[in-house]
Amino acid sequence: MGLKYRLTLMNFLQFFIWGSWLITIGGYWFQNKGWTGTEFGAIFSTMGIASLFMPALAGVIADRWITAEKLLGSFHLMGAICLFMVPLMATPTQMFWLMLVNMMFYMPTISLSITVSYSAMKKANMDIVKEYPPIRVFGTIGFIVAMWTVSLLKFETTSMQFYVASIASVILGMYAFTLPTCEVSKQTDKKTLVDTLGLKAFTLFKDRKMALFFVFSMLLGAALQLTNAYGDTFLHDFKKVDIYKDLVAIRYPAIIMSISQMSETLFILTIPFFLRKFGIKKVMIFSMFAWVLRFALFGLGNPADGLWMIILSCIIYGMAFDFFNISGSLYVETQTDSSIRASAQGVFMMMTNGVGAILGSSLSGLLIDNFFKSANGDFQWHGIWYTFAAYSFVVAILFMFFFKHKHDPAALTTIKH
Repeated sequence: MGLKYRLTLMNFLQFFIWGSWLITIGGYWFQNKGWTGTEFGAIFSTMGIASLFMPALAGVIADRWITAEKLLGSFHLMGAICLFMVPLMATPTQMFWLMLVNMMFYMPTISLSITVSYSAMKKANMDIVKEYPPIRVFGTIGFIVAMWTVSLLKFETTSMQFYVASIASVILGMYAFTLPTCEVSKQTDKKTLVDTLGLKAFTLFKDRKMALFFVFSMLLGAALQLTNAYGDTFLHDFKKVDIYKDLVAIRYPAIIMSISQMSETLFILTIPFFLRKFGIKKVMIFSMFAWVLRFALFGLGNPADGLWMIILSCIIYGMAFDFFNISGSLYVETQTDSSIRASAQGVFMMMTNGVGAILGSSLSGLLIDNFFKSANGDFQWHGIWYTFAAYSFVVAILFMFFFKHKHDPAALTTIKH
């Protein structure tokens, strides 16, 4: 099997695992278990907590001691065990600790899969900017296939979604050991303590430009967490309204939300053009204003005559997500030395899915509980989405003025070694 197909399969399975439960765990939580929203918020925060340290730690290990593809496989096998055990959890506390361990194994695999892809493609003398997006798009397709599988099989509110994810995790865990080897650093002389521990990537914060980039990564990570946490719940809430409860969008909310991932598959393919035409900074600005539209259209839409706004919001999500995450990882790749590249990707993941996710989950929860709930406990969705849109707008404006980066097309084809 050719390298492109091997990396494509890896990306497909990587995100199939996540798509099997990420969007539908809310249905399992509220419809099957009947546990509270506060407890659900704690479960959702496990992604952020794990991302605070695990991607960076995994990057250190992959740079220094264990090759990235072997670490990727090991983590997925351990994650498979955790996912298989989820239905056995009898209390929210038990569920929290198990999901935290699961996320400690899963979250670093996102950056590890990027490291494996970039390493293998560079060895094969492939153009990463041009050829990686069509490979990565199959990760999004895997996410979509997983969502449709779980929804059409009526697993959205049952424990079966976790068994589907567990099986896929076992398959990828074993497959990862067959992927091309990623070299670890062999530099052993005249190392500082920071070098010895593999923490050199954190010195990137000394560079004002990289520090700003990581700060904005955190702020955009918060926006991503908002849409993951509340998008599916938003559609489920329309069941309370008689004129909406029997509509297709309410009966199969995961399928409606999967339009977001379908959009990703298209926008990923446009990234090489946009990067070369406009540069990394402008592409990331496009992403930020796309978040503004994403949230604003949710605030305006409904499952009936306003369904087109919800669908358009899902389409725009593709630009919002891809243009920052893929472009951001390429920016890190072009700005860091090869000896700390896996660690640097881990730091990027830590800031987006770690610090940003925790801030997004915790602060949005406090905001909603204090300002956007009616006396009977119903969500005031219009105010919620408009507030999120305003937040994204402010982030975009600040990024435009404070992040300085000159577009250099040559830098996108010349990766530092």
